[in-house]
Amino acid sequence: MEFSKVLLDKISHGLRDRNESIASAESVTSGYLQLAFSQMFEAGKIYKGGITAYTLEQKVKHLRVNPEEALQMNCVSRNICETMAVSAGRLYDSDWSVATTGYATPVPESEQQIFAYYSIAYCGTIIRSDRIELHAMTKPLDAQRYYTEYILGCLACEVKRNYDYNKVRNRDLDPDKN
Repeated sequence: MEFSKVLLDKISHGLRDRNESIASAESVTSGYLQLAFSQMFEAGKIYKGGITAYTLEQKVKHLRVNPEEALQMNCVSRNICETMAVSAGRLYDSDWSVATTGYATPVPESEQQIFAYYSIAYCGTIIRSDRIELHAMTKPLDAQRYYTEYILGCLACEVKRNYDYNKVRNRDLDPDKN
């Protein structure tokens, strides 16, 4: 599978420029983000790793998801996704982390809907978290691909936004650069 080179280059450049790293925790995207990150230029310098935790037990064991909430929500909620993102950052000691959870097929637990939550964390703080909804007739593989591309686009925006903010902040702190 190929991902948008433009998006991957934006993410890679932004992270390499600041010597920052990224990790992922996935469920519904089943490793697509990990695959995408491994295709970035000089991935070995910025991509620390990822985990695909598909079951409640694995999300609880590796990603510090609350077992009662996970059971009640079938492991799919904004809060669970945010916990996964922050935990992936800790697990891999990365500056940035991304998580996904949701549904690629309509099932009774999703009320026959197809949707996913994604969360992006920077330095252990959630900076973006939202829900993506797709038509119930979307094919599972198409849903997973769409989620991945959408999230990569959001991540590229956040890396750039954070990058620009830091650049401005550093310039403001250094009078010689004004």
